[in-house]
Amino acid sequence: MNASVSLDGLNQEQRLSVTLEDNMNALILAGAGSGKTRVLTHRIQYLVSEKNCHLDSILAVTFTNKAANEMRERLGDLLLRPIGRMWVGTFHSLAHRLLRTHAIEANLSPTFQILDQQDQYRIVKRLMKENAIDETKFPIRKVQWFINQQKDEGIKPNDIDAGYNFFVKQSTKVFTLYEAHCQANDLVDFAGLLVKSYELLKNNASLLEHYQRQFKHILVDEFQDTNTVQYQWIKLLRTENNNIFCVGDDDQSIYGWRGAKIENIQKIEQDFQPIKVIKLEQNYRSTGNILSASNALIANNQNRMDKSLWTESGDGDLIDVYNARTEKEEAQHVVGVISDTFNQGQNLGENAILYRSNAQSRVFEEVLIKKNIDYRIYGGLRFFERAEIKDAMGYVRLVENQNDNIAFERVVNFPARGIGLATVEKIRAHSVENHATLFQSAISITDTLPTRAANALKSFIEMIDSIADDTKHLTLSEKVDGILTKSSLMDHYANDKTDKAGSKKENLDELVSAAEQYTHDEESEMSETQGFIALATLDTSGESNQPNRDCVQLMTIHSAKGLEFPSVFLVGMEEDLFPSRQSKDEPHLMDEERRLCYVGMTRAMKKLNLSYADKRFLHGQSFYSMPSRFLDEVPSAFLNRIKSPHKDYSYSESGESYGTRKTMVASSSSPYSIGQTVKHAKFGFGTILNYEGSGDGARVQVKFSKAGTKWLITSYANLEIA
Repeated sequence: MNASVSLDGLNQEQRLSVTLEDNMNALILAGAGSGKTRVLTHRIQYLVSEKNCHLDSILAVTFTNKAANEMRERLGDLLLRPIGRMWVGTFHSLAHRLLRTHAIEANLSPTFQILDQQDQYRIVKRLMKENAIDETKFPIRKVQWFINQQKDEGIKPNDIDAGYNFFVKQSTKVFTLYEAHCQANDLVDFAGLLVKSYELLKNNASLLEHYQRQFKHILVDEFQDTNTVQYQWIKLLRTENNNIFCVGDDDQSIYGWRGAKIENIQKIEQDFQPIKVIKLEQNYRSTGNILSASNALIANNQNRMDKSLWTESGDGDLIDVYNARTEKEEAQHVVGVISDTFNQGQNLGENAILYRSNAQSRVFEEVLIKKNIDYRIYGGLRFFERAEIKDAMGYVRLVENQNDNIAFERVVNFPARGIGLATVEKIRAHSVENHATLFQSAISITDTLPTRAANALKSFIEMIDSIADDTKHLTLSEKVDGILTKSSLMDHYANDKTDKAGSKKENLDELVSAAEQYTHDEESEMSETQGFIALATLDTSGESNQPNRDCVQLMTIHSAKGLEFPSVFLVGMEEDLFPSRQSKDEPHLMDEERRLCYVGMTRAMKKLNLSYADKRFLHGQSFYSMPSRFLDEVPSAFLNRIKSPHKDYSYSESGESYGTRKTMVASSSSPYSIGQTVKHAKFGFGTILNYEGSGDGARVQVKFSKAGTKWLITSYANLEIA
């Protein structure tokens, strides 16, 4: 029996969203920290408990496994019963479910294999090598990115007009080879899951009609992050007889670089009419000053859906803004503040240092280590991406399915067993010539090999056959444990002298635990082992496998989306770093940079700290920089400016723009003056805009005709007066 819907604790807009008529389309503009997950789960509870909707008639789509699992748990608690096979999950997991259920109609076998990013990379690399495409001119990662970008847009190789662009031409050639390879070997990559599930429905009218009738209610979270194929997938399922309930925030659209289309959420009102738009603007996370500053910043984006966050929790502290001389001083200041608050009783884990680029973490790590402060880099390798786990799952995959060529290549000589590259090349050649799997080819060519190589290959084949026979009647965890032991993989990592902490062996033990805790869907088209393999491949949560402990959190702002911390340090607030140099000449890229800054600021619950440095060593070079324009866009009333105790000059205290330095008059002994034309050996001719300091520390700001504006130390620049 379902629990009755409780609306206690919901604000007026949340209640309106939850109880909206079940025949109405809706766009819920949910600002940061406004309780969107609560609205989504209560909406589903309302449809089931009050409108008598069957669970199978609801399709709920999220973007991460973490969000999907959280939603399933909350729904189970709200409905007071298991939700079973309810269609709740990520776009990729739901597409995977569709393809497994209708594999034949999708022109796949029921046992098709899913490629992760590493598998895909290796295939692209091999195809390029076999077709003499120079990876020094056409980097593999760049070609791989090109292929995925086309698939996210639903573009096939035949649709691409390369024109005179040689990179596009060669990448399209690899794309064509890659698609043929995947089709011939029953492989589907992440982007392909979405494309093939879309084509499955689009090309099968009766199947499409079946799911259009089944899904009376389609709920989509984080709608601003949908790409072209995902939007078309949802649009295809929606008819006049079902309804869509979209939740999202265009101000938090920060994934344009990986295919997300902000215009998707902006055109919902035209594509899904009639529709009710409800704004969730009450924030339950941050203080008033943080929200007011964030609202002022994001208001500078012109083409946004108007909303303004507010809170009942009071103004709170002002936002501290620290101007450091160098990136080292910036790190010392940030770590010093964290150390002080820790000594006052605050947990280390309440602090997050957020940065635009991963490269910025190094200097903070150095200072934290010197101060003996524990820290964690968030968003490191996921559990199933670790090399030892990939090795283990390679064996699990091959034992389960000897047609798995990718698994075969990974484990055939690991741990080393005397099967060299020359033998593997012969296996590949036989496989191509005879349209056979690598495992079948290995069996076929053993008699043609030298005795030593033949014996090594026969031993491997016999080992896989023996493991498959010995483990076929075991439980999943017993099977995984048996595979790790009988393959010698467990012994290999137990004796790994490079792994002094023993973490790799511990991770293998954890894999057995994961298998033991895995809950198999009895109604699934897959076996228990196949389901576990799919779970490992589809694990795209982005969560690090590092344990939750009381330590300072370090991460990129992109990684911080969806998280919150009592105290946030948003560092590196400088032009050409944040916003990035690449965004300067593209208004839509600058808008996304501003949204990224907005996301970073709204992660803070109680205290927000912004900082920037005048001089920074990054990517192997040292350069001077101007404060980020985003600092200009936050009203001074919300800021507490902190000056470095080591600086010999300061900024205007009269509210002067952060982006404009207070002009310093050159000393009488200086040969330079404002407006003077100078020549630099590398940058050419330029005009002096500003001058600071004296003696060896003096520097000038010069606008060069070709190289742009730069700050130069006069004692090193060797400027010639033109």
